[in-house]
Amino acid sequence: MKTLALCLALLAAPAAAEEISADALVARISADPPQVAVLGEVHDNALHHRTQAAAVAALKPAALVFEMLSPEQAAKATSELRADPVALGKALGWEEAGWPDFAIYAPIFAAAPAAKIYGAALPRDEVRRAMKEPLATIFPQAARFGLDQPYPAALQADLEAETQADHCNALPAEILPGMVAAQRLRDGAFAETTLRALAETGGPVALITGSGHARTDRAVPALIRKAEPGVTLLALGQVEAPAEGVQPFDVWIVTPPAEREDPCKAFQ
Repeated sequence: MKTLALCLALLAAPAAAEEISADALVARISADPPQVAVLGEVHDNALHHRTQAAAVAALKPAALVFEMLSPEQAAKATSELRADPVALGKALGWEEAGWPDFAIYAPIFAAAPAAKIYGAALPRDEVRRAMKEPLATIFPQAARFGLDQPYPAALQADLEAETQADHCNALPAEILPGMVAAQRLRDGAFAETTLRALAETGGPVALITGSGHARTDRAVPALIRKAEPGVTLLALGQVEAPAEGVQPFDVWIVTPPAEREDPCKAFQ
């Protein structure tokens, strides 16, 4: 029963979920700033980063948490370097890490120049361990976030199929459960880092992450709400058209897709 109750809580849709505009997002945050804003993105869509920067400016966060940075990288984001976006990108090793052009992320840093920077990325070896070992043996706070409990079989199957589709149906079937587990581990790490940033700075806190991690049904917002139900949180998903119907976020913005090569070419 405990597992069922947890799953129902994670899958519950937020009551006030709605599609909004970027301007409406800024107005909402300005009028009623949450303690935590989970700001989702499609990584290579520059428009999404402009919206995140505007939301960050409205929130005036005490801390910025980045999916893209490790704690060691975040420690390099000094106030002096943050005044020079080119130097900051080089110091962070952004390009070497394989993320899209730092120039489209720089406005987010500039929007909160006094915010403390946190990195939520886990070492790759630790993420790989999640593909073979129980999350509770890797992530000490697994129980706090409900990660010590398995997904229901139907949801697990759906997520494995979604993972396969996201990788152009090119993955060996045997690694799909591990891929799902690794995603859960990263959600847990992002949630833990965000809550630690809130505790250490007093907030508010903005988490910059992919929209998949901003889902309210099973990703970072769901884990934060389970661990700290009293924390006020707004989860933004930014998705590319076509996107119809209710999306799994508190609020979402639909944008034109970025121009990009066919991602499946890499698997051919």
